[in-house]
Amino acid sequence: MTHQASFEAIAGRLLSEPDVGEGTGFGSAPGLRVGGKIFAMLPPGGLVVKLAARRCAELVAEQMGKPFDRGQGRPLKEWVIISDTKEQDRPGLALEALTYVRPSPTSSTVSSRRG
Repeated sequence: MTHQASFEAIAGRLLSEPDVGEGTGFGSAPGLRVGGKIFAMLPPGGLVVKLAARRCAELVAEQMGKPFDRGQGRPLKEWVIISDTKEQDRPGLALEALTYVRPSPTSSTVSSRRG
């Protein structure tokens, strides 16, 4: 399956989730957002997801991913390119990214009242 076809299949599943929409990643790469925040995108090179830095390091160590560099000469700690050999894992990792980036219910209900 091509990167584009894989991304479209993942998007087809996740766009039914609350507050998930299409947009762009960094630059003009197709992306998925939740609450306005990017959690998955498809720049040249494959599916990129946002996860906790520790989780990204685990995926790189397990050779399930590669560090993602958006062209500025240094990898981003919370972003990883999913390995081509791990195509079957892409949907689960995209869902994991959605869960990681999705705002918690309490973060949007902070009271604006002052005592």
